[in-house]
Amino acid sequence: MVTTSQKLVISGYYGFRNSGDEAVLKSILTALEEESHRSNVTIEPIVLSGDPESTTSMYGVRSVHRMKLKEVREAIKESDGLISGGGSLLQDATGLKSIPYYLGVIKLAQWLKKPTFIYAQGIGPVNRKMFNPMIRSVFKACNYVSVRDEQSAEYLRGLGLQWNQIHVVPDPVMGLPLPEAKAEEVSSVAVNAQGASVHTKLPVIGVSVRFWESDRKELTAIAAGLKKLCSKKSVHLRFMPFHLPIDEQASRFVMEMLGDLGNKGSEVSITKDLTDPQLMLQEVSNCDVVIGMRLHSLIYAASQYVPPVGISYDPKIDQFMLRLDSETVGSTDALDGDKLAKTVANLLDQRSQWLKEHEEGITELKQEAKVPAQQIIKYLGRKG
Repeated sequence: MVTTSQKLVISGYYGFRNSGDEAVLKSILTALEEESHRSNVTIEPIVLSGDPESTTSMYGVRSVHRMKLKEVREAIKESDGLISGGGSLLQDATGLKSIPYYLGVIKLAQWLKKPTFIYAQGIGPVNRKMFNPMIRSVFKACNYVSVRDEQSAEYLRGLGLQWNQIHVVPDPVMGLPLPEAKAEEVSSVAVNAQGASVHTKLPVIGVSVRFWESDRKELTAIAAGLKKLCSKKSVHLRFMPFHLPIDEQASRFVMEMLGDLGNKGSEVSITKDLTDPQLMLQEVSNCDVVIGMRLHSLIYAASQYVPPVGISYDPKIDQFMLRLDSETVGSTDALDGDKLAKTVANLLDQRSQWLKEHEEGITELKQEAKVPAQQIIKYLGRKG
């Protein structure tokens, strides 16, 4: 069997110190590498990044700056195809620039007559109708389209894509493996608010928060719920900032409201400067329950068979929890601290029952997360 080498440009929100998006990239790279070992295709990735040096250092792959059009064009021109994904790239909730940028990269590849692949994206929200014909035109010209939830598929079907043109698959991060090194070698140091190391045998509650509501009512409710939990149980609250530095600021905002919980037998800590996605995954795997506003904190937890407690600021949170046959504990604009405390306490008490009910489904999702890589390698194998 003759082995062929194929260069693939990978476009996404990479190089911005966001653990969730970095996990998407690592998951895609890992899935492509694993699948290439079972085929006659060797993949040479070229990643479009906001920080090419960091991306190359972290993943050992070639990287070019995502905003330098000449470099992007040259990378695509010399490539054998382009992957766009995953994550929530095509949405206008955070501004008008994201959709034109990511569609523009795909369209550039199509103009250069390169095959284009949509890798487990979450589409939307798309609030401005002017973007619909642009998305329709670009996606209809793609060689493979996969999305991470049924709502994204329904949106694309509404634009005119046929049902058999769209694969609904889990988020790529469901397939992210733990680092190969031993846990004690890779686990980051958890420190308390004063910077002292924390080592505990208490049940560990992972907490991933972000700023969202302008009056911070969601963070106030989370703090109230955590204080209520600590009045009933002695736990270790481990804050895990997923997007640095802003999530660390949000974490410390909540930590300040918690005050000193030592007299109640509980501990509070925060992981420091953790950007490597697999090291963050290791941290999450050491938790007993994870409370998350960040989508990928919940995906990390589920992938490691740790019960996730989702707080919704975006439909993508609700959609992921539904894939686990679960629902969010509340939303950022209507969160009950008492309900949060009760939900976490129940999961701590009934963790084995939760695992019994969800283990098989999670294992299936982890396997299905590899489907896009399999399909892309298959296509390239035929092309080669």
